[in-house]
Amino acid sequence: MSTRDRTKGQPHSGTRRFISGVVEGEQPGPGAQIGPPEHCGGPAGVQLLKQNVNMHSVLMFVVSDIIWFDLVHTGFYGRPWTMGQRTELFKREQMWGLNTYLYAPKDDYKHRMYWRDLYSAQEAEQLIALISAAKQHNVEFIYAISPGLDITFSNPREVATLKRKLDQVREFGCRSFSLLFDDIETEMCPADKQVFSSFAHAQVAITNEVYQHLGKPEIFLFCPTDYCAAFCTPSVSQSTYLHTVGENLLLGVDVLWTGPKVVSHKISVESIEEVSSVLKRAPVIWDNIHANDYDPQRLFLGPFKDRPIELIPKLRGVLTNPNCEFYPNFVAIHTLATWCKATADAGSRDVEMGDEEDNSGYSPEKALTLALTDWLQEFLSTDQPGGPCRPPAHLKKELSDDEPMQTDIGESSYVPGSDENPLYTAEPLTIDDLKLLSDLFYLPYEHGPTARAMLQELDWLKNNSRSTTSETDKTAEWHSRAQQFDDMCEAVVQMFNRLSNAPNRSILYDLYNYICDIKSGVGLARAYVKTLGGQGRPSAQLMNDDPEPWGFRGGLSGEFQVTVHSLYKDMVERLYFLLQSVIVRQVVNIQCTECCLAMETGTCSDTLQRLQYTVYGNTAPRTGLSAGEISPSIQCALVLEDDTGICGYALALIDAKPAAAKIQRVISEEFPSLVTIQVLPRVTDPSPAKRMIGWLLSAIRSSGSRGVFCELRHSDRRMLDFYSKLDSFKPIEMAGLPQDILAMGKNL
Repeated sequence: MSTRDRTKGQPHSGTRRFISGVVEGEQPGPGAQIGPPEHCGGPAGVQLLKQNVNMHSVLMFVVSDIIWFDLVHTGFYGRPWTMGQRTELFKREQMWGLNTYLYAPKDDYKHRMYWRDLYSAQEAEQLIALISAAKQHNVEFIYAISPGLDITFSNPREVATLKRKLDQVREFGCRSFSLLFDDIETEMCPADKQVFSSFAHAQVAITNEVYQHLGKPEIFLFCPTDYCAAFCTPSVSQSTYLHTVGENLLLGVDVLWTGPKVVSHKISVESIEEVSSVLKRAPVIWDNIHANDYDPQRLFLGPFKDRPIELIPKLRGVLTNPNCEFYPNFVAIHTLATWCKATADAGSRDVEMGDEEDNSGYSPEKALTLALTDWLQEFLSTDQPGGPCRPPAHLKKELSDDEPMQTDIGESSYVPGSDENPLYTAEPLTIDDLKLLSDLFYLPYEHGPTARAMLQELDWLKNNSRSTTSETDKTAEWHSRAQQFDDMCEAVVQMFNRLSNAPNRSILYDLYNYICDIKSGVGLARAYVKTLGGQGRPSAQLMNDDPEPWGFRGGLSGEFQVTVHSLYKDMVERLYFLLQSVIVRQVVNIQCTECCLAMETGTCSDTLQRLQYTVYGNTAPRTGLSAGEISPSIQCALVLEDDTGICGYALALIDAKPAAAKIQRVISEEFPSLVTIQVLPRVTDPSPAKRMIGWLLSAIRSSGSRGVFCELRHSDRRMLDFYSKLDSFKPIEMAGLPQDILAMGKNL
């Protein structure tokens, strides 16, 4: 197999393997530079409590003449995987068509913190065994090292030390390497400043030298300090750092890239074309979409998605950096392998693993079902000597909501009499249980369909709870939807019970804390709805002066969260917002869509003036609601006030489709909610307005909406500039807009 031309600045020729697989060890970004994605704040059950109850691969295949490498990347901050688990990973990669493993685990201090130190005889033995196991399963082992914390690039002894370390690993049988310069200080020491004109030049110089010293390996990866678009100044196309890398890094060295962000919601073809142009090579995507080490309460069991298959010919490879826990990564790696089997010329047709006649498209939903179907078989097989090969036939008693998991699952010889209680028969885990589990722990920026439905139903039941106290046209609907919500909660409990009874205890141990937490959150939301409907009363445990410890979860961390949330809420209400019920009620009467959706009558300043009259009770002419105008949604009408009076507002329609239909406007499924925001010019400090908007978007997000849009006049330069400075508000295409109107959208 011929290799790419290594000459700097020349296009490659020949073929190289496409890297596909898993990274273990070092995820770019979870240090000081990154926080968790804010769009989905934890498991769906926890959101049910926090937001609504309101207590407050490596796959190898040929694309044109380039062979990709798709690799599974284990780069997390957590308990390292065992040797047995890593060997199991290699087996799965081989079975699913993946071909690479990138080694960078945090438990190996000599990978980053003590990178200068050689491995001891015992450590060397472990690495040799790991490299050998990878080779047995045709998986390429890539050794990664991170010297950027304290290396002096201009010191020849430092460079010699780095070469000596990699030479030692090469003696272990490793043939592929990676230099990582992520999450480090960008200020060079005085000695380096005398030799290198920039930080990028220093990194590129040492990378090129090491790459050539190792004999120009077939696979050699470089992780830049600016490894995502969000880190590039001022942009990807204008980044001096990236241009230096692209122009000076030898073309045999491939560059890692995480996409628009550290944890990228979507990765578009256009964004990859842009960075490829700057880097002068196709990047290797280091994908953190399933990484969970930034939040110990979150787990991601959704499919590999929002990466169009048209990316495949544009990339050098794909890495997946999965969950810290080994066994829950079955879905992440399985669906990546399915994605890698797709080809871009098939549109949206589905693809099945192992289906040789139709493997040319990709459907995330079908890929998820395929993964869960295979995963179910692992749940149903025992992982303990002498354990049952099928789900246990009998347990002492059914697990209650308040009791710990029962682990004594042996077969009972007791036969009850005809007038005695029958033995409990454990129901086997089903594919529907795993689909529900995936929905509850889906992806960083979205919940699965069932979780979204639960959030939406709880929000509706809460906002329409007055229907339960007096007979209205919504009373029957409220009780019907409350029963549907209760059924969904019961399905979560039954899923928990069946998971707890599954024979494969190793998978259960990785999942148990998460499913226990989700059951607790769902149970509290369930009790809350029953209380609203008059079917129960607040739990005695919660009302008791001396409750059991499980009544208030979280320990000291929980105490801090409750205290800070309460203090922050009081501060915001006192300093920035008028949220008393009377004001919200009066604000609801303002014609929200007049200033944003319809825009046929009046001006935003006129509406704001009428809003001020309404809040202060002044008498002013009031107009009736005309066609296409409706009131803001509940909890979606906020006011900003300073010493002079009302100086801004933020209004929203959670579902703008009914209003849009009246004026023959089509609303995008991606941006179903309408927002309109106005702030008077006298407000020079943007902080209060941003807090108001954050509050509004949080209320919309808690209802289950996935995106918002606004409409502005092209002539309103001040508000156009205001929206542009808000995080993630971007111009979007919408059919039927008047010529003088611009639409901007934001994903939630």
